[in-house]
Amino acid sequence: ICALLFASLYILCHFIITHFKKHTDFTAVHDDEDAAVNRIALGLCTFTLAVALGAVLLLPFSIISNEVLLSFPQNYYIQWLNGSLIHGLWNLVFLFSNMSLVFLMPFAYFFTESEGFAGSKKGIMARVYETSVVLLLLTLLVLGMVWVASAIVGNDAASRQSLYDLWEYYLPYLYSCISLFGVLLLLLCTPFGLSTMFTVTGKLLVKPRLLEDLDEQLSCTRFEEAAVSHRI
Repeated sequence: ICALLFASLYILCHFIITHFKKHTDFTAVHDDEDAAVNRIALGLCTFTLAVALGAVLLLPFSIISNEVLLSFPQNYYIQWLNGSLIHGLWNLVFLFSNMSLVFLMPFAYFFTESEGFAGSKKGIMARVYETSVVLLLLTLLVLGMVWVASAIVGNDAASRQSLYDLWEYYLPYLYSCISLFGVLLLLLCTPFGLSTMFTVTGKLLVKPRLLEDLDEQLSCTRFEEAAVSHRI
């Protein structure tokens, strides 16, 4: 069931990306190597978007499945919407979210920008080797920065032990920090976007004549008539 749900999300995300991408991306590339690289990057981006969409829809799916089970407790055909399925979906979304965030998206970016090491044979594997090395160096850089930050904030055995336990501490902490930055960016950009939307809407719409103040227009007309008479 999990594989079927993810396959449906993957197909939907593939159609979304291919609909909004530029016409020259991923397909209209004359070099076969570049076309293959772009197809691999497209697959990684589609996978990441499917995971993100699954993370967004996971909470509504959990609520709806719980309500359906409470409404039809004796129905045999909906017993697959159980707690085991929801728990497994939460674990898979958490796993694939960290994998996409830490490995797949940086790999897709560096893979499209790579050309292979100098002196090596041209091909897909040369780009894979260069991308893997760059991603490894980036991972070591991020781990070193976190290690230094942890040493500055708290230089004790507990903080050092937390860095050794990568799966239980570092990945959830990284996921929470990036989610926090995303929420802050959303809160920062949403007011500007709404104000811009209302400004553009106000420019496009025409003010109805029923809302105009006739007394104010008559007063302005009298002032203009008096000014013209005075000039004459």
